[in-house]
Amino acid sequence: MLEAFQSYYVQLGTISAAILAAIYVYFKICHSYWEKLGVPTLPSSVPFGTFQIMIFFNKSVLGFITEFYKAFEGHKVGGIYRFDKPALIVRDPEVIKEVFVKKFDHFYSRGMKINERDDPLRAHLFTLSGSKWRNLRVKLSPTFTSGKMKMMFGTLVDCGKEFQTCLETSAKNEEVIEIKELLARYSTDVIASCAFGIQCNSLSNPDAEFRKWGRRIFKPSYKSKFFTIFTNAFPSIFRFLRLSLVPKDVEKYFMGMVKDTVEYREKNDVKRNDFMQLLIQLKNKTLGVAEEEDIKYNLEDDDLKSNTPFEVTLDVIAAQAFVFFLAGFETSSTTMTFCLYELAVNQDIQKRLREEINSVLEKNGGEITYDSIFEMEYLDKIVNETLRKYPPVQTLTRECTKTTKLSGTNAVMKKGMHVMIPVMALHHDPKYYPDPEKFDPERFSEEEKNKRPHFSYLPFGEGPRICIGMRFGLMQTKVGLISLLSKYEVHPSEKTPIPLVFDSKSLVLAPEGGMWLKIVAATEK
Repeated sequence: MLEAFQSYYVQLGTISAAILAAIYVYFKICHSYWEKLGVPTLPSSVPFGTFQIMIFFNKSVLGFITEFYKAFEGHKVGGIYRFDKPALIVRDPEVIKEVFVKKFDHFYSRGMKINERDDPLRAHLFTLSGSKWRNLRVKLSPTFTSGKMKMMFGTLVDCGKEFQTCLETSAKNEEVIEIKELLARYSTDVIASCAFGIQCNSLSNPDAEFRKWGRRIFKPSYKSKFFTIFTNAFPSIFRFLRLSLVPKDVEKYFMGMVKDTVEYREKNDVKRNDFMQLLIQLKNKTLGVAEEEDIKYNLEDDDLKSNTPFEVTLDVIAAQAFVFFLAGFETSSTTMTFCLYELAVNQDIQKRLREEINSVLEKNGGEITYDSIFEMEYLDKIVNETLRKYPPVQTLTRECTKTTKLSGTNAVMKKGMHVMIPVMALHHDPKYYPDPEKFDPERFSEEEKNKRPHFSYLPFGEGPRICIGMRFGLMQTKVGLISLLSKYEVHPSEKTPIPLVFDSKSLVLAPEGGMWLKIVAATEK
C-alpha cells in the first residue's frame, strides 16, 4: 500500500514538473520574439514578462512606463512583454506618426476588449474599434463643431460665475482650500448642464447626487487598477466570468437617468442646448452627418468599410453620455488643478496672465465671450504647457489589426500586438523640451513649436482618433481659469505639496492628497 502511494506521488510530481516545465518553455519562447528580430528589449520574467513591477504594484503606471522610455534611449522603439504577448514602446515621433496616421488602417484599435452585453456603458467612442467606431465617429462629429460649442458656451459662463461666487468667502478670509475638490465640483456642474441639462449645483451643495457619482467612479483604488490590468491581460476570462469594469450601481444610475431624460424630453417635446439633445437627434435621425474630414486617413480595412447599419439606441446614448461625463469631469478638473499649482509657485507668470485676461475682458464689457477666449494667447500657452508637463492620459495604446513592419525599425507588428506611446515621458524628454521640469509657457510660441517634431506633443492623441471632445475640454478649462483668475489670486500654503507627489492608485494623473492653495482677492483688476 505504501509503495502504491509513493508511486502515485512520484507520478503526480513528475507530471506537475513536466507541465510547469512546458509552461516555462512556452513563456521563454514567447519572450524571445524581439531578440530574434534584433529589436532592443528588457529582461523579462515568467509569467509576467516585463510588467512584473506593475502586477505587484511596486511602482505606478507612470513610473514603469517612464523607465521603459529611458531604458531605450538612443533607439526608436523598444520591445517589452505583457505576460506572453510582445508589445512595443515607441519613442520616435516619426514612428508615432506612422502608427497614428500613415498606417492608421493597421492601428485603428485601442486594443480595449468590450463586453457590451455585461458592460454596456463601456461601449463608447473611446473604446470601440472597427466599423462601430467609424460609424459612431461620423455620427458624433457634428456635436463637437464650433457652432455646437457656441451653443453650449452660455451655460459654461454661467457655471463660471457660480464658481466665482463660491470663492468669495474663501478669498475674503484668505483661506487655504483644497482646490482640486472645488474644481471637480465646477466640472461636475459644467458636465451636468452641458451634457444632461441637469442643474446639479454641486458648487453650493458638495453632496449633490451627481457629484456623489463622480466621486464613486473616480475614487482611486488598487481594486480598480487590478481589474483594468486583468481585463486587458485576460479579456476572454473577463468575458467568460461576465465581469464589468463599471460598477453595477453606477451602470444602473446612468442607464436609468438617460432613459428617464430621453423619455421625458420626447414625451413633452423638451429641447435644450446640450449634448443629450444632440444624441436624441441622432437617435431620431434629425441631425445631419458631418463631412468625414477628420477621419480621412487610410480607411481601406474591411472592418472599417463595413456598411452594417448602426443604430443609435438608448444604450448607445447612455455609453456616449457616460464617456462625456468621464472625460469632461476628470481631465479638465485635473488640468486646471495642475495649472493653478504652477501659477501659485510662479507668481510672475500668474501676474502676466491676469493682466491679459483683464485686458481682454475689459474690451468685451467685462464679459467672457466665445471669441474673447481666442484672443488670450498667453492663456493658450499656459494651458498647453500644463498639458505638456501634466498630460491627463500618460500612455496611449494602439492594437495592430494586420501584420506590418514599422519604417526605420526591425519591428514586425503582428495582429493583436500592442503599441504603447509614453506621452508623459515624451513630454519630459529634454531632446524636445530643454529643462523639462521647468514650467515655461513660451515653449508654445510659434517659433518654439516649429523647432520640434509635431508628434512630440500628444495630450489629446493624434490622427483620426484624436480626442473628439478636445475643443470642449479646452473651452471648459479656459472658462474655469478665467473665472477664477479675473477676480482672485492663488498662492502656495504650508499644505501645498512641494514638490508634487502623484497618486499611484489613480488611473489618470492626480496629486496625492489633493491640492491645497490659498485664495485671496486679486490686488490688480
